[in-house]
Amino acid sequence: MTPEALVFLFLAGILAGTVSVLVSLASLISYPALLAVGLPPVAANVTNTVSLVFTGIGAGLGSRRELVGQGPAIARLALAGVAGGAVGAVLLLALPERAFELVAPLLIAGASVLLLVQPRLRARRAARVASMRPATVATYGATAVYTGYFGAAGGILAFVALTRIIDRPFHDVNAAKNLLAAASNGAAAVLFILFGPVSWAAVVPLAAGLFVGGLVGPSIARRVPAPVLRVVVAVCGLTVAATLAWNTYR
Repeated sequence: MTPEALVFLFLAGILAGTVSVLVSLASLISYPALLAVGLPPVAANVTNTVSLVFTGIGAGLGSRRELVGQGPAIARLALAGVAGGAVGAVLLLALPERAFELVAPLLIAGASVLLLVQPRLRARRAARVASMRPATVATYGATAVYTGYFGAAGGILAFVALTRIIDRPFHDVNAAKNLLAAASNGAAAVLFILFGPVSWAAVVPLAAGLFVGGLVGPSIARRVPAPVLRVVVAVCGLTVAATLAWNTYR
Protein backbone atom coordinates (compact mmCIF):
# COMPACT_ATOMS: atom_id res chain seq x y z
CA MET A 1 0.00 0.00 0.00
CA THR A 2 1.64 3.23 -1.17
CA PRO A 3 1.54 6.48 0.89
CA GLU A 4 -0.71 7.99 -1.78
CA ALA A 5 -3.15 5.09 -1.43
CA LEU A 6 -3.22 5.47 2.36
CA VAL A 7 -4.02 9.19 2.09
CA PHE A 8 -6.62 8.46 -0.58
CA LEU A 9 -8.37 5.90 1.62
CA PHE A 10 -8.30 8.22 4.64
CA LEU A 11 -9.90 11.08 2.68
CA ALA A 12 -12.40 8.70 1.08
CA GLY A 13 -13.25 7.45 4.57
CA ILE A 14 -13.97 10.98 5.84
CA LEU A 15 -16.26 11.63 2.88
CA ALA A 16 -17.94 8.22 3.18
CA GLY A 17 -18.47 8.59 6.93
CA THR A 18 -20.05 12.01 6.46
CA VAL A 19 -22.22 10.76 3.60
CA SER A 20 -23.27 7.80 5.75
CA VAL A 21 -24.71 10.13 8.36
CA LEU A 22 -26.35 12.39 5.79
CA VAL A 23 -27.74 9.98 3.20
CA SER A 24 -26.88 6.48 4.50
CA LEU A 25 -24.70 5.44 1.60
CA ALA A 26 -21.08 5.20 2.77
CA SER A 27 -20.34 2.05 0.77
CA LEU A 28 -20.94 3.77 -2.54
CA ILE A 29 -17.79 5.75 -1.74
CA SER A 30 -15.70 3.46 0.46
CA TYR A 31 -16.20 0.25 -1.56
CA PRO A 32 -15.17 1.76 -4.92
CA ALA A 33 -12.23 3.43 -3.15
CA LEU A 34 -10.99 0.01 -2.05
CA LEU A 35 -11.41 -1.33 -5.57
CA ALA A 36 -9.46 1.68 -6.85
CA VAL A 37 -6.41 0.79 -4.75
CA GLY A 38 -6.35 -2.72 -6.15
CA LEU A 39 -8.40 -4.94 -3.80
CA PRO A 40 -10.50 -7.70 -5.45
CA PRO A 41 -14.29 -7.48 -4.92
CA VAL A 42 -14.73 -9.85 -1.97
CA ALA A 43 -11.62 -8.60 -0.16
CA ALA A 44 -12.82 -5.03 -0.74
CA ASN A 45 -16.24 -5.88 0.66
CA VAL A 46 -15.03 -7.55 3.86
CA THR A 47 -12.42 -4.83 4.41
CA ASN A 48 -15.14 -2.24 3.92
CA THR A 49 -17.43 -3.90 6.46
CA VAL A 50 -14.70 -4.08 9.11
CA SER A 51 -13.91 -0.41 8.54
CA LEU A 52 -17.55 0.70 8.62
CA VAL A 53 -17.85 -0.28 12.28
CA PHE A 54 -15.94 2.90 13.06
CA THR A 55 -18.49 5.07 11.28
CA GLY A 56 -21.16 3.89 13.71
CA ILE A 57 -18.88 4.52 16.68
CA GLY A 58 -18.05 8.04 15.51
CA ALA A 59 -21.67 8.81 14.65
CA GLY A 60 -22.82 7.51 18.03
CA LEU A 61 -20.44 9.90 19.80
CA GLY A 62 -21.51 12.78 17.57
CA SER A 63 -25.25 12.07 17.96
CA ARG A 64 -25.54 11.89 21.75
CA ARG A 65 -28.19 14.62 21.70
CA GLU A 66 -30.43 12.64 19.32
CA LEU A 67 -29.89 9.34 21.13
CA VAL A 68 -31.19 10.53 24.50
CA GLY A 69 -34.06 8.26 25.61
CA GLN A 70 -33.53 5.69 22.86
CA GLY A 71 -31.39 3.25 24.86
CA PRO A 72 -34.04 0.53 25.50
CA ALA A 73 -35.24 0.45 21.88
CA ILE A 74 -31.71 0.41 20.49
CA ALA A 75 -30.69 -2.40 22.85
CA ARG A 76 -33.57 -4.60 21.62
CA LEU A 77 -32.98 -3.79 17.96
CA ALA A 78 -29.24 -4.40 18.30
CA LEU A 79 -29.98 -8.11 18.88
CA ALA A 80 -31.74 -8.31 15.52
CA GLY A 81 -28.93 -6.31 13.94
CA VAL A 82 -26.21 -8.59 15.29
CA ALA A 83 -28.05 -11.73 14.18
CA GLY A 84 -28.74 -10.32 10.73
CA GLY A 85 -25.19 -9.08 10.24
CA ALA A 86 -23.78 -12.48 11.15
CA VAL A 87 -26.10 -14.28 8.72
CA GLY A 88 -25.14 -11.90 5.92
CA ALA A 89 -21.44 -12.46 6.61
CA VAL A 90 -21.89 -16.24 6.47
CA LEU A 91 -23.66 -15.92 3.12
CA LEU A 92 -20.81 -13.86 1.70
CA LEU A 93 -18.17 -16.28 2.92
CA ALA A 94 -20.11 -19.37 1.82
CA LEU A 95 -21.11 -18.30 -1.68
CA PRO A 96 -18.59 -18.44 -4.56
CA GLU A 97 -16.71 -15.19 -5.24
CA ARG A 98 -18.12 -15.13 -8.75
CA ALA A 99 -21.63 -14.94 -7.31
CA PHE A 100 -20.71 -11.75 -5.48
CA GLU A 101 -19.10 -10.26 -8.59
CA LEU A 102 -22.30 -10.94 -10.55
CA VAL A 103 -24.66 -9.42 -7.99
CA ALA A 104 -22.56 -6.42 -6.87
CA PRO A 105 -23.45 -4.15 -9.82
CA LEU A 106 -27.15 -4.89 -9.33
CA LEU A 107 -26.94 -4.14 -5.61
CA ILE A 108 -25.14 -0.84 -6.20
CA ALA A 109 -27.58 0.20 -8.93
CA GLY A 110 -30.54 -0.71 -6.73
CA ALA A 111 -29.01 1.21 -3.85
CA SER A 112 -28.59 4.30 -6.01
CA VAL A 113 -32.17 4.20 -7.26
CA LEU A 114 -33.44 3.63 -3.73
CA LEU A 115 -31.51 6.69 -2.61
CA LEU A 116 -33.29 8.82 -5.19
CA VAL A 117 -36.76 7.68 -4.07
CA GLN A 118 -35.94 7.88 -0.35
CA PRO A 119 -37.88 11.15 0.18
CA ARG A 120 -41.08 9.53 -1.16
CA LEU A 121 -40.59 6.49 1.05
CA ARG A 122 -40.06 8.73 4.05
CA ALA A 123 -43.19 10.75 3.23
CA ARG A 124 -45.33 7.60 3.35
CA ARG A 125 -44.40 7.11 7.00
CA ALA A 126 -46.69 9.97 8.03
CA ALA A 127 -49.73 7.79 7.36
CA ARG A 128 -48.44 4.84 9.41
CA VAL A 129 -48.05 4.11 13.09
CA ALA A 130 -44.63 3.09 14.40
CA SER A 131 -44.40 0.13 16.75
CA MET A 132 -41.91 -2.55 17.78
CA ARG A 133 -43.96 -5.52 16.61
CA PRO A 134 -42.20 -8.80 15.79
CA ALA A 135 -42.87 -8.25 12.08
CA THR A 136 -41.29 -4.80 12.02
CA VAL A 137 -38.28 -5.95 14.04
CA ALA A 138 -37.88 -8.91 11.66
CA THR A 139 -37.95 -6.47 8.74
CA TYR A 140 -35.13 -4.51 10.32
CA GLY A 141 -33.24 -7.78 10.90
CA ALA A 142 -33.57 -8.56 7.18
CA THR A 143 -31.90 -5.25 6.35
CA ALA A 144 -29.06 -6.27 8.68
CA VAL A 145 -28.62 -9.50 6.69
CA TYR A 146 -28.19 -7.38 3.58
CA THR A 147 -25.75 -5.11 5.42
CA GLY A 148 -23.64 -8.08 6.49
CA TYR A 149 -23.61 -9.46 2.95
CA PHE A 150 -22.84 -6.29 1.03
CA GLY A 151 -23.90 -3.08 2.79
CA ALA A 152 -24.38 -0.58 -0.03
CA ALA A 153 -27.67 1.20 0.76
CA GLY A 154 -28.05 -0.96 3.84
CA GLY A 155 -28.38 2.25 5.84
CA ILE A 156 -31.24 3.43 3.65
CA LEU A 157 -33.05 0.11 3.98
CA ALA A 158 -32.46 0.17 7.73
CA PHE A 159 -33.72 3.74 8.01
CA VAL A 160 -36.92 2.90 6.16
CA ALA A 161 -37.47 -0.11 8.45
CA LEU A 162 -36.70 1.89 11.59
CA THR A 163 -39.28 4.56 10.76
CA ARG A 164 -41.86 1.80 11.27
CA ILE A 165 -40.44 1.10 14.74
CA ILE A 166 -39.14 4.35 16.26
CA ASP A 167 -41.70 7.15 16.50
CA ARG A 168 -39.30 10.08 16.73
CA PRO A 169 -38.06 12.91 14.45
CA PHE A 170 -35.95 12.19 11.38
CA HIS A 171 -32.60 13.05 12.95
CA ASP A 172 -33.31 10.85 15.98
CA VAL A 173 -34.18 7.85 13.81
CA ASN A 174 -31.11 8.53 11.69
CA ALA A 175 -28.90 8.60 14.80
CA ALA A 176 -30.33 5.27 15.95
CA LYS A 177 -29.72 3.83 12.50
CA ASN A 178 -26.08 4.91 12.57
CA LEU A 179 -25.46 3.36 15.98
CA LEU A 180 -27.27 0.14 15.11
CA ALA A 181 -25.18 -0.13 11.96
CA ALA A 182 -22.13 -0.53 14.18
CA ALA A 183 -23.80 -3.58 15.75
CA SER A 184 -24.70 -5.32 12.48
CA ASN A 185 -21.40 -4.42 10.83
CA GLY A 186 -19.57 -5.48 13.99
CA ALA A 187 -21.13 -8.94 13.96
CA ALA A 188 -20.20 -9.39 10.30
CA ALA A 189 -16.73 -7.96 10.93
CA VAL A 190 -15.96 -10.58 13.60
CA LEU A 191 -16.60 -13.39 11.12
CA PHE A 192 -14.69 -11.61 8.38
CA ILE A 193 -11.70 -11.09 10.68
CA LEU A 194 -11.72 -14.79 11.55
CA PHE A 195 -12.41 -16.24 8.12
CA GLY A 196 -12.31 -13.50 5.47
CA PRO A 197 -9.56 -11.86 3.36
CA VAL A 198 -9.37 -8.59 5.33
CA SER A 199 -6.72 -6.15 4.11
CA TRP A 200 -5.50 -4.55 7.33
CA ALA A 201 -3.27 -2.12 5.45
CA ALA A 202 -6.46 -0.66 3.96
CA VAL A 203 -8.56 -0.95 7.13
CA VAL A 204 -6.37 1.40 9.17
CA PRO A 205 -6.62 4.55 7.00
CA LEU A 206 -10.19 3.88 5.86
CA ALA A 207 -11.47 3.20 9.38
CA ALA A 208 -9.75 6.32 10.70
CA GLY A 209 -11.40 8.41 8.00
CA LEU A 210 -14.80 6.79 8.57
CA PHE A 211 -14.56 7.52 12.30
CA VAL A 212 -13.80 11.19 11.64
CA GLY A 213 -16.60 11.42 9.08
CA GLY A 214 -19.07 9.72 11.41
CA LEU A 215 -18.06 12.06 14.24
CA VAL A 216 -18.52 15.31 12.31
CA GLY A 217 -21.44 14.10 10.18
CA PRO A 218 -24.19 14.63 12.78
CA SER A 219 -23.29 18.31 13.25
CA ILE A 220 -23.54 18.79 9.49
CA ALA A 221 -26.78 16.81 9.28
CA ARG A 222 -28.41 19.16 11.79
CA ARG A 223 -27.77 22.15 9.54
CA VAL A 224 -27.62 21.07 5.90
CA PRO A 225 -30.41 19.50 3.80
CA ALA A 226 -29.16 16.68 1.62
CA PRO A 227 -31.16 16.67 -1.67
CA VAL A 228 -28.24 17.78 -3.84
CA LEU A 229 -25.84 15.38 -2.14
CA ARG A 230 -28.41 12.62 -2.56
CA VAL A 231 -28.51 13.13 -6.33
CA VAL A 232 -24.72 13.43 -6.64
CA VAL A 233 -24.08 10.21 -4.71
CA ALA A 234 -26.82 8.37 -6.60
CA VAL A 235 -25.36 9.39 -9.95
CA CYS A 236 -21.90 8.33 -8.79
CA GLY A 237 -23.34 5.02 -7.61
CA LEU A 238 -25.03 4.37 -10.94
CA THR A 239 -21.77 5.19 -12.69
CA VAL A 240 -19.88 2.70 -10.51
CA ALA A 241 -22.58 0.09 -11.09
CA ALA A 242 -22.40 0.60 -14.84
CA THR A 243 -18.61 0.31 -14.80
CA LEU A 244 -18.67 -2.87 -12.71
CA ALA A 245 -21.44 -4.31 -14.87
CA TRP A 246 -19.41 -3.65 -18.02
CA ASN A 247 -16.35 -5.35 -16.54
CA THR A 248 -18.35 -8.28 -15.14
CA TYR A 249 -20.96 -9.07 -17.79
CA ARG A 250 -19.15 -8.36 -21.06
